[in-house]
Amino acid sequence: MSGEGAPETRHTDGTGLNITIVAGQWHETIATGLLEGAIRALTESGVSISVVRVPGSFELPVVSQAVLEAGADAVVALGVIIRGGTPHFEYVSDAATSGLTQVSIATGKPVGFGLLTLDDEQQGLDRAGLPGSKEDKGAEAAEAAVATAVLLRSVRGATP
Repeated sequence: MSGEGAPETRHTDGTGLNITIVAGQWHETIATGLLEGAIRALTESGVSISVVRVPGSFELPVVSQAVLEAGADAVVALGVIIRGGTPHFEYVSDAATSGLTQVSIATGKPVGFGLLTLDDEQQGLDRAGLPGSKEDKGAEAAEAAVATAVLLRSVRGATP
């Protein structure tokens, strides 16, 4: 795991933005840590927050697209996929990652990428923003979504 090279964390003022967290339910402890980190970061940014829970990571793209098309300014997509003994890991990881990329491009709206693809549970615990974690990937994904939404608002000349 390496956080080396990460930009310095700063909270962007997202006042006026509506952000939806779309979060998978697999691996409850890690998923809950990601969700709590994202909510904390979004609260600090001053955005309006809603949360939608989906069964797993495979469902992240379709639900993310639906909430963006329904008016959300950005999505924070959170999920946990842990490698197992079958190719299932590769298929779900690729489908969810590619799907979220396509959603962002198709809607022209940001998708904060908080999908953890892990070799083992400990890697997730280290990244979930839990007490003792080395990183908070839920917060990082939320901060990226807000910063990108604000940047797009500026580029497009819109006001909140």
